[in-house]
Amino acid sequence: MSGKDNWTKDEILAIYNKPMMELLYEAATVHRKNHNPNQVQVSTLLSIKTGGCPEDCGYCPQAARYHTDIEGNDLMSVRQVKAQALRAKASGSSRVCMGAAWRNVKDGQEFDNVLEMVRTINKLDMEVCCTLGMITENQAQRLAEAGLYAYNHNLDTSEDYYKDVISTRAFQDRLDTIGNVRKTNVTVCSGGIIGMGEQLEDRAGMLVALTRLSPQPESTPINALVPVEGTPMGDIEKVTIWEMIRMVATTRIVLPDTQVRLSAGRTEMSREGQAMCFFAGANSIFAGDKLLTTPNPDVHEDMKMFELLGLEPMKPFVKKEQPETVEAQHSKYKEQGEKPKWSRPGHTIERNLEAKAKAKI
Repeated sequence: MSGKDNWTKDEILAIYNKPMMELLYEAATVHRKNHNPNQVQVSTLLSIKTGGCPEDCGYCPQAARYHTDIEGNDLMSVRQVKAQALRAKASGSSRVCMGAAWRNVKDGQEFDNVLEMVRTINKLDMEVCCTLGMITENQAQRLAEAGLYAYNHNLDTSEDYYKDVISTRAFQDRLDTIGNVRKTNVTVCSGGIIGMGEQLEDRAGMLVALTRLSPQPESTPINALVPVEGTPMGDIEKVTIWEMIRMVATTRIVLPDTQVRLSAGRTEMSREGQAMCFFAGANSIFAGDKLLTTPNPDVHEDMKMFELLGLEPMKPFVKKEQPETVEAQHSKYKEQGEKPKWSRPGHTIERNLEAKAKAKI
């Protein structure tokens, strides 16, 4: 059962701006009604291909056009990914999320290798999630056959503010990719980032867009921008813990059934701040020392925090049963060598151009 799908921006802003104690009480009540408040899913995020992305996302250190200290690497091997997944499982993770710095998936050997990674991790009885950029319906079907549990494709922000963050793709491309995933049995993970210079109306606008997806996302990451020097947003002031708590609580109220993921920015949060986010409805974290390229708390520190708070890591496949894996040779969906026309809106974003010019110097 999904939550209400006709929220307005004003209604969501009214929730976001409630007195903090009222907001926390309401969010915690919704959370307890729909979830076990003492269980939090631990996921591990692996950057299987880092850097060199052709997009111009203003927040991202992996964009090839900006000068950051990110070390790029080619696609990891299936063997390397399996070793990392086993390590993640041993430390309490029930989900592995694999991210590749691609604009969109291209059929060929690299995608075939990713499909093999999905098969390998699913056979370890762990949930597998991928974030690989835009994908076609056929590519989504091939991922589903391999045993993919979830596909992550964040809306990032509101449709209105999106054009101030990214000029190399359109908001509609995000919706189209999510639509392609929805034609399979793969669950959708979609959320966004706060602290990119947006207004509160944009935070509400992003939540409106998420609530109107049909069905609503099974999981929603809420990220705090981690400003990285060299990116267009490298000097933006970080959001406060109170903004994160408000955003988590509001997300929990308007998306009652979704898993709300407390994602990037946790290194800046105290244990007390994170505890309030869990109370307000966050029931998933990413473990491991890095989130793709930005720092993240140590997994042992997280386990100490769980112990203090009486939280337990969620087992895999609690919300939905484990998908079956179809081996490559038995696959019904074959490579089509598609060349989809994902949009390039063509407008310019001043701060993105300035960061690109600085990188050249």
